[in-house]
Amino acid sequence: MNKFTVLLLLITIGIISCKNSEKEIDKLEIAKKYYKILDKSDVTGIETLLTDSLLTKETEYDYEQTFSKKEYVEWLKWDSVFEPTYKILEIGQENGTVKAKISKTDKRISFLHKEPIVTDQVIHFDKDKITSIETTKYVIFNDSVFVKNRDGLLNWIDKNHPELNGFIHDQTKTGGMKYLKAIELYENKK
Repeated sequence: MNKFTVLLLLITIGIISCKNSEKEIDKLEIAKKYYKILDKSDVTGIETLLTDSLLTKETEYDYEQTFSKKEYVEWLKWDSVFEPTYKILEIGQENGTVKAKISKTDKRISFLHKEPIVTDQVIHFDKDKITSIETTKYVIFNDSVFVKNRDGLLNWIDKNHPELNGFIHDQTKTGGMKYLKAIELYENKK
């Protein structure tokens, strides 16, 4: 009887362990799917991965913003205008969160930064939904190049195409198209 109880206990622990590891694997797969959706600018796919709101944080810049699902979809439409490429350089799971090193480039980043931006990110979950994305470190980001190019663009647009002013803060698809137009005009000014 005693051996039977021990065997039953071991089987129960094994089943629980399998279920827990399945959940852990699911979070890693959800994170991979999230970056794939960003890479493909899949507006319809993003909604199934998020809770009702998404908190985004940038630790180094002491910045955070909470998006409703609808607002994040709008941001994704803005992002899609620049034809982004997201690459997972490293990804792993630790204590119910996913940590990833991500490379991102697009037409905007290529103009402002001249090379991909690489960040360390932590994704937090509520069960199988993403609740927050925290950028904990900018691994590759040249702030001075980015700011110099952004300021040059803004000053030139202000003087030569004031009808486009405000594009820098308009994270909608329309704002993204104005941003892209501003870059195109600036690059072809010669």
